[in-house]
Amino acid sequence: MTTVVFASPRRLPKPRELDGRVVVLDIAFASEGLGKGFDKTTGKFIEALGPRLARWVDHHDHPAHARFAADPRFVLAIKAEHGACPEMIDEELVRDTGPVDTIVAHFDLDGLYSAAKWLLGGREPYPGADDDARAVDTRIGPVSPEGARIDKALRAHYRDEVLKQRILRYLVEGRKPGIERESIEAAAADYDRMAARAGELAELYVVDGDVAVVRLPGGAGQFDKTELLLLGQQRATVAVVVDGGNASIAAPFDSGLNFVDLLELGGGMPTRVSVPTKRVDEALRLIRAALDQRAAT
Repeated sequence: MTTVVFASPRRLPKPRELDGRVVVLDIAFASEGLGKGFDKTTGKFIEALGPRLARWVDHHDHPAHARFAADPRFVLAIKAEHGACPEMIDEELVRDTGPVDTIVAHFDLDGLYSAAKWLLGGREPYPGADDDARAVDTRIGPVSPEGARIDKALRAHYRDEVLKQRILRYLVEGRKPGIERESIEAAAADYDRMAARAGELAELYVVDGDVAVVRLPGGAGQFDKTELLLLGQQRATVAVVVDGGNASIAAPFDSGLNFVDLLELGGGMPTRVSVPTKRVDEALRLIRAALDQRAAT
């Protein structure tokens, strides 16, 4: 039996608590611009796993990729090369990696679909699953009803470990009727309510040039931040949501903007990043300058 553990770049599991050989899927190297950075998180995790690390597959930009170019265990790309992680996994890769005891995967749809595909020996859990993962992760192109429902469920309850395991089981075991599908449908309905709240909060956006900024008041209630950012991008190329101590910044995947480089964050998704609130004014200044330069060329 292979155990699947869900994690994020800045919240990795303790290596000593992971059994046997380990595969890591869709976990970006920690950025330098937020939190402890690569050496104290990702690097420390890789070092502690040592030879137990069987494979690391990821598609997020990071300058530290170059350190592992000669290590065949690392299958690394950038977002422009692969919009999602599952498309990087195939039957040959799973076969060549050999048996593994633990999969550590990102807790979003991209990571969950990667784990499901690995458990299925490199095969999609349903026809078009790779395309769904790419469309969800880039927000470009259509998503199937199945993919949209699972995406909604995860966005509404991204901390719910039981739900993630149920979705994984649903995908791996052939998407049969039962508690797994019922849980997905119930969670997706919760998302619809959160999306409606995001629509209300979007009325607070202030557009200046080609940047839409919303500064959320305390007690804003439950809302979906991705939906709020997408609604901001309907008003301007760049959407900024300032919420508590952090600000989320997003632009369309095909906008040509790269916030990781522009804000010197040292890794991450080029068109969606987070910065501390204290950096918002600086970030806005740099982004507006980049937009002006793009308009002039």
